[in-house]
Amino acid sequence: MVDTTPLTRAVDDFADRLRAAPQSRLQRGAAAEALELARELARRAQLIEEPGGEPHLMPDAGMFAAADQIAVAAHDLALVLKDEGQVEEAAALVEEARKRAGV
Repeated sequence: MVDTTPLTRAVDDFADRLRAAPQSRLQRGAAAEALELARELARRAQLIEEPGGEPHLMPDAGMFAAADQIAVAAHDLALVLKDEGQVEEAAALVEEARKRAGV
């Protein structure tokens, strides 16, 4: 079994920071950055689960749902990752998105 702790810790931290962020920060791009991350994580999970399938695009549920969307997408991805390299890559995506979001 693969240890997905680095990914889940990174995304839980990012989600908590988004939940605590003021609305103005979310509007200035933090929520959009989180949505793009959630979509990418969901896409990766879908491609692992259904290779060759067409991934579904995660809908925009609004800026106040962005934290939950990244958490759900990352935890779904963590369930299907097959090796430590994939975990490290996904955790790096989360950290990069958090930095770009400014939270």
